[in-house]
Amino acid sequence: MYKCSLDRMSDKINTFAKYGDAGHGGITRYSLSPEAHQARDEFVKRMKAIGATIETDDLANMYATLPGTEPNAKRIVMASHVDSVRNGGNYDGILGVMVGMEVLETVAAENIPHKHPLTAMIWTNEEGSLYPPAMMSSGVVCNDYLPEAIGKKFKLENMLASKSVLDKTTTFGDALNASPYKGDKKNRLNADEYMAMFELHIEQGPILEDAGNEIGVVTCVLGMFNYRIRFYGQSDHAGTTPMHKRQDALFAAAKALCYMHEEIDKLGRPELVYTTGEIVCHPCVHTVIPDLIDFSIDVRHEDPAVRQQVLDIVKSLDGKVIERCRGEVELAWQRDTVYFDKELVEFVKQSADELGFKNQYIPSGAGHDAQFASYMMPTTMIFVPSKDGHSHCEPEFTTPEECTAGASVMLNAVLKADKK
Repeated sequence: MYKCSLDRMSDKINTFAKYGDAGHGGITRYSLSPEAHQARDEFVKRMKAIGATIETDDLANMYATLPGTEPNAKRIVMASHVDSVRNGGNYDGILGVMVGMEVLETVAAENIPHKHPLTAMIWTNEEGSLYPPAMMSSGVVCNDYLPEAIGKKFKLENMLASKSVLDKTTTFGDALNASPYKGDKKNRLNADEYMAMFELHIEQGPILEDAGNEIGVVTCVLGMFNYRIRFYGQSDHAGTTPMHKRQDALFAAAKALCYMHEEIDKLGRPELVYTTGEIVCHPCVHTVIPDLIDFSIDVRHEDPAVRQQVLDIVKSLDGKVIERCRGEVELAWQRDTVYFDKELVEFVKQSADELGFKNQYIPSGAGHDAQFASYMMPTTMIFVPSKDGHSHCEPEFTTPEECTAGASVMLNAVLKADKK
């Protein structure tokens, strides 16, 4: 069994944390921003230093490859992203890139034999923080393999037209054309040249830490749905309308939200998660009774039967009248559970066991580029713990030792795939 270098991993963590340093422990590194290009420059410098070949595609996805002993063998790729959310942490996404780099550096330093070319990859715009949606490039690259309902959301022309959430003018296409890393479409990840993809990520939750485990062997990305729920009332003056005559859409929506929570919790599914993360109030004036509330409900669970039980509760609000206000329910987004390749999953499990790292099977509640890639080729993921379960925030932290353990598991799992 091979092990990666704690010193090299620590150095990469400290170095990449400088690119987009927000000044209080985390980073803001939007896709294709100057800070993201600094991170890409560092990737190129370190990968060239070990003799890797650098390629970029038309979406500025980057590929650093060490050749194998069989020149015609398909590549094995380790991929993640360097972009972050606003005021995010130093591990989400970028750790997967650093681990891919560390695997190649270990292979080069120790002259580890391998048949297949090994590639460390950077996906462009996974977060979608500046140019929505999330997982943009993987959605485009894997589009021909995706279910139609998902694929149609990631048509290239629509992605190029996505506007910056900051200036509302600059498009993703503009940023791409200005990037020194925009390359050729022929260099895209594809099923003809690649045999498998691995992605390492922080867990972004507390499960591994609570269980005292060092490695998460990821089995799937949970199926989910997102619905919009609206309640329609009547705007009237807040000071002159008697309470018994009001059609207060906010009051109705609040009652509906409490009803949903109570009914969903009665299902007794502790692994089920659901969230209302967005609420729109109209007219949102303190002296006016709200006439429209539009809120989201995001539900995630592996089992479609459980998701259907929740959906039945959500849909029961459609047409329902609460406090003289009418409810409306509309689908915004949904996906089935995406299962990772069983053989690759077991390569990760075996590697963690053989290295002596405590581990467990775990699903991913969050979406990742790997879920789209899995429609194109055998794919799997590896999780490492997130301290206190924090992610997408500046307190996000994983120890260098945990990061290096993840890299060692990745290295050995990739070598098992290489021997196929």
